[in-house]
Amino acid sequence: MRSVLPAAAWLTLLLSSWPGSAKAEWQIRPGVGLSFAQNTTFTAPDPSASAAKFGFGVTGALVGNIFGVEADFGRRTGFFPASKQSNILSSSVTTLTGNVTVALPRRLVEYTLRPYFVGGAGLMAVRIDQINNLFDVSSNLSAVDIGGGVTGFLTDRIGLNWDVRRFRSIGEGQGPQLSYWRANMALAIRY
Repeated sequence: MRSVLPAAAWLTLLLSSWPGSAKAEWQIRPGVGLSFAQNTTFTAPDPSASAAKFGFGVTGALVGNIFGVEADFGRRTGFFPASKQSNILSSSVTTLTGNVTVALPRRLVEYTLRPYFVGGAGLMAVRIDQINNLFDVSSNLSAVDIGGGVTGFLTDRIGLNWDVRRFRSIGEGQGPQLSYWRANMALAIRY
């Protein structure tokens, strides 16, 4: 975690000092999605843990002609299924990442879907409440995400966004690990 935070701080400083383009735009993308194909070393899940989980989130992005930056927040409740066999009452996974995006230039995709790739780093908060409070989990992990998506606008200001990302915790030593895929659909609001 010590190496991720200084790198994220330097990246933020570098990108905030980057001269803005007159064609750069702000986008806010509230959305819903599914998390699936999880892999974890937490001791809570049972065999049905691989089922898709519903969640919500919001992304704020500054999109340039090719490059952009974004902050992505996502929350998944019931991430580990509640059951008497695993003693789980409730669980959640929350992610907050800062990302860099690379998209096709606007002039190539003026009236169609605009594809992009995204990657970054941030934090993943894992919470598992169990019947016997001795084994509750409340863990903050460093995380990375990578993926891609497309955005298409129906009007000058309103559009739709679809993306798929893989989130993976990165840690020191033998601590618990978690990775999963997220497929999202969002309303894209352009300013």
